Amino acid sequence: MKLLLIFIGMLTWSCDPFVTQFEDSEDAVPYTASAVNIPIDSPSELNVMTWNIRFGAGRIPWFGDSCGDRVILSENEVLGNLQPIIDFINIKNPDILLLQEVDVSSKRTGYLDQVQWILDHTNFNYGVYASMWKADFIPSDGLGKVDAGNAILSKWPIENAERIQLPLRGDQDNLEQYFYLRRNILKSKIKISDEKELYALCTHTTAFATDDTKQKHIDKFYEVLESFGDDDIFVAGGDLNALTSAYVGDNRDFCTVDKCDDDVCDDDFGNNLIYQGSYFNHLPDEELLLEQLYTFYPAIDKSLTHISENYTHSTWITSEPYIDLNGDSLHVEGDNGPLNRKLDYIFSSDPLSDGMTHLAPFNLSDHTPVSATLVLP
Repeated sequence: MKLLLIFIGMLTWSCDPFVTQFEDSEDAVPYTASAVNIPIDSPSELNVMTWNIRFGAGRIPWFGDSCGDRVILSENEVLGNLQPIIDFINIKNPDILLLQEVDVSSKRTGYLDQVQWILDHTNFNYGVYASMWKADFIPSDGLGKVDAGNAILSKWPIENAERIQLPLRGDQDNLEQYFYLRRNILKSKIKISDEKELYALCTHTTAFATDDTKQKHIDKFYEVLESFGDDDIFVAGGDLNALTSAYVGDNRDFCTVDKCDDDVCDDDFGNNLIYQGSYFNHLPDEELLLEQLYTFYPAIDKSLTHISENYTHSTWITSEPYIDLNGDSLHVEGDNGPLNRKLDYIFSSDPLSDGMTHLAPFNLSDHTPVSATLVLP
């Protein structure tokens, strides 16, 4: 208790905050690849991909999300996990990439700037970054310095990029909230040619909140998308941490799936229980949260989101799947994993084609990527 009081006193009296506070709207951080390759001058279509890459931790049992005990990873471990991620990205060769959980200067990942590293090892030329967790020091479990957030990578120049703050969680005390994530929407304007431009947006909404924060995050995402003019073209996506109505009806007990061995878990999905170490928290009526987003064009139709081929999230239940990294095939017997729900989405102002969930790289993160093609007018 004495150490805690001393720490709180230091926090109160310090001139410089440990944790970066953000404005409601501010410029995102720009990036350029070390070698810029000139892309097609005026393409007729663009392939867009979204992927939560779990800060290059792969399947390492990190303490914060998988009932593990690892806190700090070596740079070699991180590079070993990032290499197959960029190998897969280079195989699929998207034109625009929406990334979540990217570290740029974090002790847990060897202080590697992952945005710059991915830019320099793929076909992208430009990027922007918006931190959702930026602190000189996080006291929990020796985590230390953290800078993690969302990024958008593009083959074409990004003219403007804005970080839009999302509401903070309302179910935390002041001290916990001070050190916690500040989630955001990253909005960028990409200049394809003198005649063509579009907006790309990336977000990562709350996973663990037990109040109405998830609803507020998705409402804000919808509000930003709805604000575009009739002639504006946009693609938007990310890890929305929300289920669709097509899947909620299956009565899966997510507590049983997500809990750690010592968690209390005595109720089915839907009762909004809180579990120590639980991977994340679903809410009553969660199936209604994304309805408004389906007024735009989705990469995967909502009626197909209950099909296992479109699941994007993986818990830590193991099985022996057949994998073909080049062919995107993944076969698992039964419903116990490694993929068991859809949380990652792409929406657009204009119709999307070739919407696809890439199952093969399930072991490179706890999420798999989703992609779709946008035909430019």
